[in-house]
Amino acid sequence: MKITCPLCKNKTTWEENPWRPFCSERCKLIDLGKWATEEYKIGGKKEEEENERKET
Repeated sequence: MKITCPLCKNKTTWEENPWRPFCSERCKLIDLGKWATEEYKIGGKKEEEENERKET
């Protein structure tokens, strides 16, 4: 099965690809780095804000 790497858009195979859904370890690590530096975020309230509202 052919897939497209979500980061660089190169075509790769799903089968026997240890980095899927990425095409390479490089793309996988770049994506992980974006999460670590908070370039990617999941929307929602911060835990601290929720705790403050519960205390008042």
